[in-house]
Amino acid sequence: MQPVIDARTFIVDDDASVREALAWLLRSRRLHSEVFDSAEAFQQQFVGAPGAASDQPCCLLLDVRMPGLSGLALFDWLIERQLHLIMPVIFLTGHADVPTAVDAVRRGAFDFCEKPYSGNALVDRVEQALAQSALLLQARRQAVRVRTRQADLTERDRDVMRLVVEGLPNKLIADRLNISIRTVEVHRSRVFHKMEVTSAVELANLLRDEPG
Repeated sequence: MQPVIDARTFIVDDDASVREALAWLLRSRRLHSEVFDSAEAFQQQFVGAPGAASDQPCCLLLDVRMPGLSGLALFDWLIERQLHLIMPVIFLTGHADVPTAVDAVRRGAFDFCEKPYSGNALVDRVEQALAQSALLLQARRQAVRVRTRQADLTERDRDVMRLVVEGLPNKLIADRLNISIRTVEVHRSRVFHKMEVTSAVELANLLRDEPG
């Protein structure tokens, strides 16, 4: 798997030797990392800069048991803010923590790796998590672009667009909206131009996952 460009892996573990080993392991595969010695230190970065985790692909290697705020408590904090979606979480866990980590996976964690873990297997999962993060960020940016284009449509543009997406021909759209076929053609052309598409199929695909 090719490394995701401009990606970051956050490492949160209270053991300095673990942090250093993980950072070295990631560097060996040309992956950039940032280390934190506590959940509180990591949390503070995003309290001070809430957009820090939303501008580039990232994932989180998170120890389950740490003094102070635990890894599970930090995970709950991320879930509340939906950050675990764009920042997949891989838990690092001891044998006694496995059932807890499995439960966390059910609640949305990307994976867990039991200590001692295989370095290559762990980095493989990191790369997969970063790829997932990149895909989600790309989808979100596309959704923002689509909503921006839609905001430029008039109410009548939207009426015509909705019926075009339903697959109605111009004559039926004209009858449904009580306007002329020529007017439908004008709005249809305007919708295609503003939404940056060239066909009804392309328009329908663009709007498929959009609310409303």
